[in-house]
Amino acid sequence: MDLDVMKKKISTYRGEGGRVRIKDDSLLLEILSEWEKWTGAADGFYKAIGVSGNGMGSIIGRAKKLRRDGFPAQEFKEIKIAEPTVLGPCQGIEIAWDNGKLIRFSQVDQLVDFLKKVS
Repeated sequence: MDLDVMKKKISTYRGEGGRVRIKDDSLLLEILSEWEKWTGAADGFYKAIGVSGNGMGSIIGRAKKLRRDGFPAQEFKEIKIAEPTVLGPCQGIEIAWDNGKLIRFSQVDQLVDFLKKVS
C-alpha cells in the first residue's frame, strides 16, 4: 500500500488535539505489515504516515497483540472441500499392474489386503 494512502486513512482517526486513536483492526494490521516492510530509519516511517514515535509504539503494540491473538490476515482464504461425487473418471486408488492392467481400489484397506496377498 502507498504510504500516502495509509496517511489519509490514519488521518480519519485523528482527534481534535491531533492524537490518533485507530479503532479499525484491519488498519492496524496494514500499518504493521508496512512497518515490517520498511527498510529505512524508524522516524522516516513515522513522518511518512504522520504519526509521532510514541503514538506509533502504541499502534504497533496493539497490532502485534492482534496478530498473536489470531486476528485473521488478509491473505487467508478459506477453502471448502466438496464431497466426492460418484461420477468421474477416477474413484479411489489406481495401480498400473503388469502388462498394462489397471486395478482400481475404492478404499485403502482393499489396496493393503491386495498387496499382502500378492507379496
